[in-house]
Amino acid sequence: MPHFVIMGAGRVGIMLAHALEDSGHSVAVIDQDDRSLRRLRTTFAGKKVTGHGFDRDVLRRAGIEEAYAFAAVSSGDNTNILATRVARETFGVQRVVARIYDPARAEFYQRLGIPTVAAVRWSADQVLRRMLPEQRIAGDWREASGRLQLGELSLDDSWSGFHLDAIQEATGVRIAFITRFGEGILPGPSTSYQKGDILHAMMHINAIDDVARVLTQPPTAEIRELAQSMRLGDDNDEGVQQA
Repeated sequence: MPHFVIMGAGRVGIMLAHALEDSGHSVAVIDQDDRSLRRLRTTFAGKKVTGHGFDRDVLRRAGIEEAYAFAAVSSGDNTNILATRVARETFGVQRVVARIYDPARAEFYQRLGIPTVAAVRWSADQVLRRMLPEQRIAGDWREASGRLQLGELSLDDSWSGFHLDAIQEATGVRIAFITRFGEGILPGPSTSYQKGDILHAMMHINAIDDVARVLTQPPTAEIRELAQSMRLGDDNDEGVQQA
């Protein structure tokens, strides 16, 4: 059962903790104020840890070494960023997210590869989308018939280096644009997925679960073989053109 660590027991942290526990996950909540931790419901079965979320010993008590994901959602931008960096750089937690009130600062850290959610755009769903693999496709837009959706795709790191054409072929989606280091870019014919990219793609509503299942796991041997054959095909086309 995946373990999640949340720093900050305000309204945001409480909502996340309860949502994660309701989904059957193990949860630990950190806050420097004991009174804030009392806001958790009486039936909350996770850990309640008093202390600073950037303190390594506090994080260890919260189970950070076994954590699947970490969210820093306290009221302080600097504290959230510091805790997120410690979780990732010291303990190797790959799925991290920090809530940031200052939009300019949020953009700066997004460029450093730290997923952030600016307060003006914040919702519990946005944080969960960056923590839970089963919620990593969120709809940004749906066309009139309700059959197609434009959504965000976040891939397992092992997809790094795959051409977008191979990703499209493996999943049946159509990639519209990429968010890379906080900026939107239009993909070209040779664009590949880089670790930390967010792909924005059109897909059939009834295929969303299948797409998420494929992309949140390492690519299979069949997909790797497909990608290799497509790359060889591109190389051959270039050779014919040059001839």
